[in-house]
Amino acid sequence: MKALVVYDSYFGNTEKVARAIGQALGPPEAATVSRAGDVQPAQLEGLDILVVGSPTRAFQPTQAIKRLLRRIPARSLKGVRIAAFDTRASVEDVGSAVLTFMVGLFGYAAEPIAKRLQRKGGDQALAPMGFIVEGTEGPLRESELERAADWARQIGACK
Repeated sequence: MKALVVYDSYFGNTEKVARAIGQALGPPEAATVSRAGDVQPAQLEGLDILVVGSPTRAFQPTQAIKRLLRRIPARSLKGVRIAAFDTRASVEDVGSAVLTFMVGLFGYAAEPIAKRLQRKGGDQALAPMGFIVEGTEGPLRESELERAADWARQIGACK
């Protein structure tokens, strides 16, 4: 199995989730974890699994993730199991009716990432997933890294 986990991160939380996902998918020689700006086109070839994650910024993925997704050639992910995740604040914890309304309207970063990966030919392994960050800069909510690893093992088990 050859897996690639791609992420962007502002405060380190999304990177921690990406690394937990990568470790759960397999050893470093089988599951590479790379920041979006460092991904080389050759890394996208011959993949069995591609996982892409971003912090949610203004209800969408970061510019680095959007650039990466634009660079992936059309239909090049045919036969690749794809999954998308984001890090986000909990609207329940924030307690803002305005934020709850806006999230209902625009959503989080993982959903548009998954849609773009599917448009490139990828087969969605699992529904997009969000991991909760406390406050604006973190840390991650307790047990989120374990939840990320569990989610990754489910991706690896999908055929």
